[in-house]
Amino acid sequence: MEGISSIVKGRRIDAAVLAELEELLILSDLGVETTEQIMADLGDRARQAGAVTEQEVVAILKNDLVSLFQEIDSNKTAPFHTKPYVISVVGVNGTGKTTTIGKLAHRLYADGKKVLLGAADTFRAAAIDQLDVWAARSHVDVIHSQPGADPASVSYDALKAAISRQVDVLLIDTAGRLHTKKNLMAELSKIHSVLKKQLPDAPHEVLLVMDATTGQNGLSQAKQFVQAVDVTGLVLTKLDGTAKGGIVFAIARELKIPVRYIGTGEAIDDLAEFDPETFVEALLQ
Repeated sequence: MEGISSIVKGRRIDAAVLAELEELLILSDLGVETTEQIMADLGDRARQAGAVTEQEVVAILKNDLVSLFQEIDSNKTAPFHTKPYVISVVGVNGTGKTTTIGKLAHRLYADGKKVLLGAADTFRAAAIDQLDVWAARSHVDVIHSQPGADPASVSYDALKAAISRQVDVLLIDTAGRLHTKKNLMAELSKIHSVLKKQLPDAPHEVLLVMDATTGQNGLSQAKQFVQAVDVTGLVLTKLDGTAKGGIVFAIARELKIPVRYIGTGEAIDDLAEFDPETFVEALLQ
């Protein structure tokens, strides 16, 4: 959200400055409702004190944005509470979904967990090959079939193998093609139904991978996935210093979905647990 400092630094925070700040927040993809809440807080403070300082503006922004995430995540279930813990990873093509799975597998393996991957994105042969590469890098096994195979069948086999091998975490890669949205969502629902036949509470987590550069289109994407499956968390990718990911505030506010991880690059270690304070601090710089 570059520009906040240039707007408020060294200036008396009056109506004109607040109007500039409001425009910047909206352009940064925070969403109208989130921006309106922040501006209402700033306006209240300005009326009470006659004006607000540069430091107060930044403090109010930080407090409002961090609080938004903390409220949503207050009842988060402790992860990996059962074995195997099944994570279904969903999202449109190009968001970094398969790459995220590879990074997460590496992270879990490094934490001492036995991990298995399920290549249920059978629509693209490249997706299966890509997952094989990440599996080798992460020192984990992968269950897959031929391109074009039934994704639900692959998911069933992957969970069956996870149970028999007593793995800790099963990560399932799903298709993300956009040109058949209706069929895609039906496919995801079928995958999850098949998983429940073996484990009634599976998948235990459904991670929606979002590209930080997506902008307001990300909210409509998220709504479509939420309508089809029970999304439990977000992974925000491609936070490479140019994309700020302001859209997650709109998603968090409207859909009440917590952010679990952020991806900041292509390296295998470029995945971190989401920390609201660190994220907001970087956003406001």
